[in-house]
Amino acid sequence: MTEQTSRQTATRRIVVAGGGPAAHRFADAMHTRGLEGWDVTVLTEEAHLPYDRVALSKALTDSSVDLTLGSASMWDHASLSLKTGERVVKINAEAKTVETAAGSIFEYDDLVVATGSDAMRLPIPGAEHVHVYRTLEDVWAINKAIAELTEKLGRTINAVTIGGGLLGLESAAGTEQLGATPVVINGAPWLMNTQLDEGAGQSLGRLIEAKGFTVHGGVFPSQVLSDDDGQVTGVLMADERIIPADLVIVAIGVKPRDELFRAAEGEEPQFSLGARGGVVINDFCATEVPGIWAIGEVANFEGMCLGLVAPANTMAEIVADRLHGGAATFPGFDTATKLKLSGVDVASFGDAFARTEHSLEIVYADPARGVYQKIVTTDDAKTLLGGIFVGDASPYMSLRPLLGRELSAEPGAYLTAAGGGDAPDTELPDDAILCSCNNVAAGTIRDTINGCGACDGNAPVQELGELKGCTRAGTSCGSCVPMLKKLLETELTKSGVEVSKALCEHIELSRQELFDAIRVLELTSFEEIMAKYGTGAGCDICKPTIANILASQNSAYVLDAGRGTLQDTNDRALANMQKDGTYSVVPRIAGGEITPKKLGVIAAVAEKYNLYTKITGGQRIDMFGARLEELPEIWKELVDAGFESGQAYGKSLRTVKSCVGSTWCRFGVQDSVAMAIQLELRYRGLRSPHKLKMGVSGCARECAEARGKDVGVIATADGWNLYVGGNGGATPAHAQLLAKDLDDETLLKYIDRYFMYYIRTADRLQRTARWQEELDGGIKHVEDVVVKDTLGIAAELEAAMAKHVDTYVDEWADTLKDPERLRRFRSFVNAPDQKDDSITFVSDERGQMRPATAEEKSRAGQQPVLIGASIPMRPRAENEV
Repeated sequence: MTEQTSRQTATRRIVVAGGGPAAHRFADAMHTRGLEGWDVTVLTEEAHLPYDRVALSKALTDSSVDLTLGSASMWDHASLSLKTGERVVKINAEAKTVETAAGSIFEYDDLVVATGSDAMRLPIPGAEHVHVYRTLEDVWAINKAIAELTEKLGRTINAVTIGGGLLGLESAAGTEQLGATPVVINGAPWLMNTQLDEGAGQSLGRLIEAKGFTVHGGVFPSQVLSDDDGQVTGVLMADERIIPADLVIVAIGVKPRDELFRAAEGEEPQFSLGARGGVVINDFCATEVPGIWAIGEVANFEGMCLGLVAPANTMAEIVADRLHGGAATFPGFDTATKLKLSGVDVASFGDAFARTEHSLEIVYADPARGVYQKIVTTDDAKTLLGGIFVGDASPYMSLRPLLGRELSAEPGAYLTAAGGGDAPDTELPDDAILCSCNNVAAGTIRDTINGCGACDGNAPVQELGELKGCTRAGTSCGSCVPMLKKLLETELTKSGVEVSKALCEHIELSRQELFDAIRVLELTSFEEIMAKYGTGAGCDICKPTIANILASQNSAYVLDAGRGTLQDTNDRALANMQKDGTYSVVPRIAGGEITPKKLGVIAAVAEKYNLYTKITGGQRIDMFGARLEELPEIWKELVDAGFESGQAYGKSLRTVKSCVGSTWCRFGVQDSVAMAIQLELRYRGLRSPHKLKMGVSGCARECAEARGKDVGVIATADGWNLYVGGNGGATPAHAQLLAKDLDDETLLKYIDRYFMYYIRTADRLQRTARWQEELDGGIKHVEDVVVKDTLGIAAELEAAMAKHVDTYVDEWADTLKDPERLRRFRSFVNAPDQKDDSITFVSDERGQMRPATAEEKSRAGQQPVLIGASIPMRPRAENEV
């Protein structure tokens, strides 16, 4: 019996052989188009969800990084299934089935083969002792080997990478980041010889040698040497030299995994294969056998198989389109390449080698600086054919979409390294591909910005994050994000939307500019600030923003000195308002650690005031259903028991989630609970542009989900790894590695700097992930400021945080001391003892109370009311709600 016999025969069955990026993109394309009437099964031999192979270098240097593509929830769809550990070993085209190594049989109506490629091996003695660079398991093994060898030998090891192409240089850069001495052996005379000409390759070689790499070019290895225990000792070259090595990585290219298409001995071939492998496909990615398609690196189109993400994505979309009755065709391979290698920019696209007849090469080379820029045009110097950039690739993004089009200026104007300033501004035609990874044209982006049906409701898009989500542009390698942002601003300006950094209609300054002005002039009141920088009485944008800025610069009571009227509803009540007009109470439970005695206090308070209780995702206990007038009574009991405000209502630090760490866990390598408590007590009460969340994991197993937080800390045997810029929400983001193996003091110092820099420069209501994303330079800029102190403001940022730590006072403890402050907490200002009778609770099926629905209130004879409709009989005083 086959795996799919029980499936409905009316459903069209699609089987995908392979689970890499191309397979994921195909499944996603089918999911996007709608899966009603389809049944898609993806068979992958790996144990992981499909992951981003382009980002393998991240997993090489950080084995805990999550490279999963897209949202894992996609695979929960009833018509889409992913089966891991299932390697397809045979196609029976006549029976329309595939067989896996585990003996499972899967029936199909259409088969999409996306088996990708394998790393090429060296046919030389000793090759059994080398590592390859292709899968997560490969890079994890390299990471582990470097750590173990370094500890065993007690010195910096020599990590030799054989191969000077994209993968080779990527792996060599990773070994350098892991603390090894990087050595590159390249058979060609210069690096990246497939993408770069000799001048560019030599420039690249000089630049990376200046970074501490050793490069041996123009000679091939003949043997990998090792001792009797199999430990690598060196590489013997064809010219008899021996290059010392403790670890050897081979990254000399890939070969298509086309064994499914090869006929067994004595059988008649059904599929045509390319001279260098890969199954031959036509221009809509179909093989010669009806119902069988091939996409990605296994597909041979016009004699080529190519291991780049852009053509693989395009092929996947084409097959999905064809299966749905479309007529999409494959336009050919986009060979453009852009990477940053150890801080060195490299880019190549189009006819980089000027092979077109009568083509011109316009070149600027500065060997001393390691800068090389070349533009290739037609013989009239008008039409762009290609280009190469090393050391300064800033013109690449402007030029790449113009491939095959006339330039708007003389070619030499684009050679920015020659001192001519920025590349000329050029209006991209609608059909120009701005994001090659996801094949998104400039016209599609313009339509989305202007609201032409790309999003629900035809609403225009005015935010970069939303634009990326709608179009997918900028969501893969990210190199097109600057151009995407520029196009967004241009289109908004054209449509009459002023691209302004003004905070609101009352204040022309941006939040960052206003923050700096308030800080430098030491302004302390809303009236002072509006008199100097604003107009009118303010609004619900500038008022809470100013209140937030004032609170982040000093720890004075947030509702005093006229600041109470500026705050949002939740801040005014020092509690979160719920749907029925009641409030929630969330005491701080630092690091999730709490004594049984304090648990008893929470239980007693919840029972006394009949509150609904819920464990939060941040390891605290939330109590719902408190009336406004009950808040002071509840908090008095909590404060007397040693609790303080958890500030769940503020744009501030919420929680620091932690696992149990080395104290209890047999896998823990550091005391994560102690560190989490230290962090939470240090940054409690810190007001910021948006809420802040942190996490601390005691080992790489990541039980505290630290990389989903604004600041995540993960323990290593040598200290702490610091991750920044993560968040959940509608557009989740993984935090990125900022620094690794830090001691406690350095960790705190870097977090101090990071938080204060974010607080000073982010827009209002901007999470750290979006702030980081929109910074010019992204995480590299953050590293320059926080770790390297390139702006020279580290001491100032640390001093600002020290001031916050020294002056912190719990808001609820302060409130309870002052009768005037307590007057805020009344449902009716003219009747202090009267309760709001519109608030009604019922018991739910789980034995807790909840707000009554409108229907339940109606049955009880109550009239429907609006939340907050209790109207005071006289004007509120300044310090009243």
